[in-house]
Amino acid sequence: MSAEPSAPQGPRDDQQQNIAVAIAEVSERATQLVREEIELAKAEVAEKTSRLIRGAVVGTVAGVFVLMALIFALVGCAWLLYYYLPGNDFTYFWGFFALAAVLLLLGILAGLIAAKAVKKGAPPVPNMAIEEARKIRETVSGEDASGANASAASATAAAAGEAPAAPAGSVREAVASYTAAPTGGAAEGQG
Repeated sequence: MSAEPSAPQGPRDDQQQNIAVAIAEVSERATQLVREEIELAKAEVAEKTSRLIRGAVVGTVAGVFVLMALIFALVGCAWLLYYYLPGNDFTYFWGFFALAAVLLLLGILAGLIAAKAVKKGAPPVPNMAIEEARKIRETVSGEDASGANASAASATAAAAGEAPAAPAGSVREAVASYTAAPTGGAAEGQG
């Protein structure tokens, strides 16, 4: 029995280790990105929730002002009715109406501020985090506007007789093409 010499595996092993290190680094960075996106989403939701709470508080204050204005308007109407009854010569009711008007204006102002605060805070969706996640997904999958540039570059390369370049964000394709590439040593040694 003769032992066949095995093909040198040094460069192949180094390349596989480099790919493993690169994949681990990409995985680590992706994990860090996800953590940062979660923190951004939490901060954004907290900010919008605090705006909603402030809007609700100001809206409640506006409701109290409007309720008090209604009470004073009704009291003023009572005094006005009393004034028009025979035998009364005083005009206290104008003070009630003036106070009701001031409270009504304060209620309207507080209501507008509350509506603005609620509109800014509702719904409490982390829009910035969603937009960042969309950009990251486009970058990783290669589906952004550079896709048109990549297809134009591959068409130009094909016209020049060169091999078209793979999209920059296609990590899976690069790993798949590397692992599918034939290795000269192992295939030739079996013949």
